[in-house]
This record gives sequence, structure tokens and C-alpha cells, in this order.
Amino acid sequence: MSSRPSTLADPSSGGPDPAGGEAIAPGLYASVSTAAPVSRPAYADLAALTKPRITALVTLTALLGFVMGAPGAISLADLLPALLGTALVAAGASALNMLLERETDARMHRTRDRPLPAGRLRPSDATVLGGALTLAGLATLYFLAGPLPAALALATWLSYLFLYTPLKPRTSLSTLVGAVPGALPPVIGWSAARGSVDGGAVVLFAILFLWQIPHFLAIAWIYRDDYARGGLPMLPVVDRDGRVTGRQIVANSLALALVSATPTAAGMTGPLYLAGALALGGALVFFALRAAAARSLACARQLFLASVLYLTALCALMILDRA
Repeated sequence: MSSRPSTLADPSSGGPDPAGGEAIAPGLYASVSTAAPVSRPAYADLAALTKPRITALVTLTALLGFVMGAPGAISLADLLPALLGTALVAAGASALNMLLERETDARMHRTRDRPLPAGRLRPSDATVLGGALTLAGLATLYFLAGPLPAALALATWLSYLFLYTPLKPRTSLSTLVGAVPGALPPVIGWSAARGSVDGGAVVLFAILFLWQIPHFLAIAWIYRDDYARGGLPMLPVVDRDGRVTGRQIVANSLALALVSATPTAAGMTGPLYLAGALALGGALVFFALRAAAARSLACARQLFLASVLYLTALCALMILDRA
């Protein structure tokens, strides 16, 4: 491993990126020729390989699944191993994803200063870290949470690395494929709490699946030139006028608004959640319609922020009004 100075300032901030990165404020790319060198210790680069923001989101949705799936009082002795194991597997998958995508990352402005394309870490470092974290996470789940959560985590890991990741340079449909592993963490949490997967877990999966489509399409719109530079045919890259992208954003936002009412219909939540979910769904549809009509960078940014706030508030409401 090397901790030599970086040649490109990293302005990253924001939410998850379907290209395996994290969203940043548009226009904040630093020039290779003018950016001041930034010295980074090796441990900081190793931590960056795990995509901490994405791992945190995965852990949050696993927490949601566990809380909603628990048949009675929450047991910390059961909850903590489930969250730890899920987080470790997610972190391991992220490190291996960075390994697989290092050449693509090197072509894109906002990702070319990551530890692997910048040369601060070796591919073997990511391999060892990703493998160790994955094995530790699967072992934690298997022995302390149960075989079913471990199997679901393994399915999430496999589909993320060996279905979604290879499809990204080939088709815009990769976003739909990637939404599957992205929606599985609450199912992992549910299975750890209940020991089975039933209708409630399917409801949570559907909510997370539908949420990812407008969220990721907003990001892809904001960074479509960078995606094109990296050779990733995201829908906004191939749909240059944005009409198809806009229709997909609106359709999935409407579907999400409807499906988000299902937990109350299924007896998982009460009227407080239902009222909040309908209000949040209406707000998200509003931003989706604006983005589809204007097809502008500003509206895509607003939709992205709205989607982040939507999911955070919806999860909080669901947990607070758990039946």
C-alpha cells in the first residue's frame, strides 16, 4: 500500500451512486494540473474502499427490516450481530466492486482519485480487504443470526458483484438489476428477526426497489456526461432528450407512493405512518413530475435530494408507528 499524495482533490459529498460511487455537487471537479496535493494515510484509503455512506444506508435498511420483522420486543443480542454482519458484507462487496471497476473509475472525473485508480492502493489490497470483510460478515450472520440471513446476504453480494457490476458497461437496464441487491438488506434484517421471509419482507423489498429507480436516475441525469466518459450507458446517457428517463422517474415514483401505503394495509403500521407516507409520496411525485417536465440539471438535483429525504423520513415513520 502507498500513502503518496493525491493529484486530484476529492470534493465528494452526497448519496449513493449507481455507478458504484457517491454523488457529489456538480461542477466541483478539481483540475489535475491545479489541485494541491492531498496526503492521505493508508487507513483512510482502506476505509474509502468500503464506501461508508452506502454501507451506512445498507445497515439502516437492515435495521428497518429487523425492527419491522421482530414479533415482539427488540433483542439487542439478536439485532447487533444482524447489523454487524450485514454491514461487513456490504463493506466487502463495496471494496471488491471498486476493484472490478477501477479502470472505469479512472476515466471519470469524480472517481479517478479513488485509491485504486489513483495508485495509492494495490488491487491486492482491495482483494484481501473485500474478501476478509465478506467472510467475516457471512460468518457473523451464519453463526449469530442464522443460516437464512447469511444466505440472503450471500445472494446480495453475488448479485451485486456478478450481475449488476458486469452489466453496467453493457446496458441501461443494469439499474433495474442493481435495484435487486439494493432492496435485499431489509429482507436480511427481517429474516434475522423472524427466522423466515414472508409478506412483510416482500413489502419492504418492493419499497426499496421502487425507491432506487427515481433516486438513481436523478443521479445518472446529473452526472450523465461523466457516465458517458466512463463508458456506462445509463438511461440518461442513451436517452439524450430525457423523455424516456422522465417517464421512468414518474412511473416508479407513482408506484412507490402507492406501495408505501401497503405496510398499513398489511397491519405492519398504524394511521400515523399512512398519513406521513401519503404526504411524502405526494411530495416525491411532485419533484418527479417537475424533473420529467423540465429535464434540467437543477430539477434532477432537487429530485435527488427529495429522494434522500423521502427514504429517511419513511423509515423513521415506519419504525415510530410500528404496529
